[in-house]
Amino acid sequence: MLAVVLAACGSVGSVAPADPPEPTSLTDVEALLAASTTPVVLNVWASWCIPCRSEAPLLDAAAAKFSNDVAFVMLNVQDGPGNAARFIGEFFPDAAMIHLADRPGNVPIELGANRGVPLTFFYAAGGELVELHFGVIDERTLALQIDELLAR
Repeated sequence: MLAVVLAACGSVGSVAPADPPEPTSLTDVEALLAASTTPVVLNVWASWCIPCRSEAPLLDAAAAKFSNDVAFVMLNVQDGPGNAARFIGEFFPDAAMIHLADRPGNVPIELGANRGVPLTFFYAAGGELVELHFGVIDERTLALQIDELLAR
């Protein structure tokens, strides 16, 4: 699984709507971040989270606009594979994103956040954390953070 994720860092591809996100661990996520040659926006979401649903179209549009310059990693937490796959199919059917799953929801905590969703981490190429946004992200904040990443 890690080899597939690392390969995807160079050229992010879309996931078929029926595919559930790949199970992951902190080690996998840290390796993905360290190996990334582009900045990474890592969004933590759950299918049952209403705020996650409200920000999903914004993240989909940003991935479409910046997919050549920024990797978008979507981390599903505290969710079942079927519900996660339906959410992906509804909101990200053709998005250039890497989809991962952390059923227990431990990875965000181990990365320095909490169990709340949504969360959005912004990493420079190579894995340096630049910003952590708690809660729903708005268009202005997302654009400013992506600009910051691209200016580094």
